Amino acid sequence: MLKPVIGLEVHAQLSTETKLFCSCSTDHENVPPNTNVCPICMGFPGVLPVLNKKAVEFAIKAGLALNCEISNYSKFDRKNYFYPDLPKGYQISQYDLPLCKNGYLEIFVDGEVKKIRIKRIHLEEDAGKLLHIGTGDRLSEADYSLVDFNRAGIPLIEIVTEPDINSPQEARIFLQELRLILRYLEISSGDMEKGSLRCDANISIQTQEGVLGTRTEIKNVNSFYSLEKALEYEIERQIELLKNGEQVIQETRHWDEKKQKTVSLRGKEEAEDYRYFPEPDLPPLIVTEEMKEKIKKEIPVLPKELRRKYFALGLLPNEVEIIISERELAEFFDKSLVLYTNPKNLLNWISVEILSYLNDNNMSFKDLNILPEKFIKLIQMVDKNEITRPVAKDVLRKYLTTGKDPEKIVEEEGLKTVSDTSYLQEVIQKVILNNEKAVSDWKKGKKQVLNFLVGQVMKETKGRASLDLVKNLLEEELNKL
Repeated sequence: MLKPVIGLEVHAQLSTETKLFCSCSTDHENVPPNTNVCPICMGFPGVLPVLNKKAVEFAIKAGLALNCEISNYSKFDRKNYFYPDLPKGYQISQYDLPLCKNGYLEIFVDGEVKKIRIKRIHLEEDAGKLLHIGTGDRLSEADYSLVDFNRAGIPLIEIVTEPDINSPQEARIFLQELRLILRYLEISSGDMEKGSLRCDANISIQTQEGVLGTRTEIKNVNSFYSLEKALEYEIERQIELLKNGEQVIQETRHWDEKKQKTVSLRGKEEAEDYRYFPEPDLPPLIVTEEMKEKIKKEIPVLPKELRRKYFALGLLPNEVEIIISERELAEFFDKSLVLYTNPKNLLNWISVEILSYLNDNNMSFKDLNILPEKFIKLIQMVDKNEITRPVAKDVLRKYLTTGKDPEKIVEEEGLKTVSDTSYLQEVIQKVILNNEKAVSDWKKGKKQVLNFLVGQVMKETKGRASLDLVKNLLEEELNKL
């Protein structure tokens, strides 16, 4: 029996304004290199760190959302290692007494619920960033490297799972669900492409029940696709070694995006290699029950509860995932449902019209200035046949772009539905005269040309004609020929 066994270590940058142990800004992208730094985050002799309270609250919020026990007593430790992007020569982290432990996250895989246990969530500071200059972006391809310490000291939470994941698909789904929760909590942007969310994957092949094989670590995977592909490759590589009677070496590997393979980086470190010891410049971290209760009240309705709610409305799983993809979108959907009780039609308008607008303008829903009552009024005008769907689509885009009231746009531009039969018959006669081939095809029994001719009528009326009326009148005229 060859069974993949996977555990993830996820690092999420917390969206605080200042770093974990000093007052430097956490903005490390929009400023020149090495400007948001100070003696504390640069590790100058004699300086003392001061813990960021908001970072602690964010970490607790993550722990509560992920069903963890929150430790009343925890402490910080020094994790000692040398690397050019680590100015102190050690990282302030948490080792044996983490802030959060023994949690879990439920994921949906092929219609089934699977519980992934979370061993711990701890606070630590981020390292700096190395820029490798040369033919590629890896150290081995560089002529030289530059270091930017703007990122050094930004608060991170590290979320460590138990080895409960058994496929690359499960790993991807877990990471996607985790990022969604962090975004709902508004404690991390979760932007993997910017390094705000980074993932290390530990993987081994179990050859017999209860016996784990030698594990390797895939370091700093930066997309959901890469995580799944890297694990698929590593599973195949390890199984091939075992089938050939060879041994899997415990090591850290890197996912090469260009070659679509993992490559060896170094031997895998163990905890003793880091020579952990208690951070002498920080007192123990005490969390009171009052603090936990206060933070618990700030947690919004999370994706799990929203799924249950929307399934009860008759929405399909893929439809529900559209709505809960952003917290702001789910909140907008809920407010709109109070005004309009047809969830299927409401979802159709959101997924077809609003999301296409967002895609066209490279925006997220939270960037929109849209009021539920204005949006619902537009849908109701279509339902009452006061305006056509194509007109409503154009009006919606103008509203989203300018903020102008949709009803005023309809009124000022004269966009109400045209139901004047005599006028429409004139337009239809014009379309028939200008489209001889389509009319000839109709006479030959090619009834599908009706849609083309309807489109021509709608074009002539600038989308204002009643669609059902146009179809009926057009068929009548064509049948007379």
